[in-house]
Amino acid sequence: MRAIGLFRRMLDRLSLYLPLILMGFLALGSWWLVRSMPAMVYADENKPARQEPDYRLENFSVKSFDTTGRMTREVLGDKGRHFPNVDEMHIDHVRVYSESETGVKVHAKAQAGIATGDGERVTLVGNAQAIRLADAQSPRTELRGERLVALAKQDRLLSSDPVEITRDKDVFTALTLNFDSRSGIYLLEGRVRGVLAPKP
Repeated sequence: MRAIGLFRRMLDRLSLYLPLILMGFLALGSWWLVRSMPAMVYADENKPARQEPDYRLENFSVKSFDTTGRMTREVLGDKGRHFPNVDEMHIDHVRVYSESETGVKVHAKAQAGIATGDGERVTLVGNAQAIRLADAQSPRTELRGERLVALAKQDRLLSSDPVEITRDKDVFTALTLNFDSRSGIYLLEGRVRGVLAPKP
């Protein structure tokens, strides 16, 4: 009789701790479940971005349009490689055609080009050439250099390398360039030289 009473008292005390023990087992079970499936829980947290291209293109063309359906920019290339770690497209024999909101047209080309993933910055490398076609505000303007940077949203061409600018029959050379294709104004710095043709 005494043994049964002692057993009941132990059982009552054990039932007080039963929820705590059960919660402990559930916590251990959850921990084991998370540890046994690391691919689902920790996917790509510390995984380094790929250094090699994730896709390649050949003889391609990428076009951008505004809200009215007017084509604002086209980038063409013989070969293209996209590098996901820097989100850049490296292009062989790149050609760029763009038209601003005011109708200013710029054609550019180079041996190689590097375009950002959003297409807002294109760097032309190797015999780079950019031509702003003549319009009512400005004559035909041609820029030549080893490296030109085109900023699409700002309609600007930049260069930190020597450039040659031919504006109608006038020729200028400079060490750096900041050209606004909307206004036709360009800022030249460094050793600037110019040859102005006489007006007829």
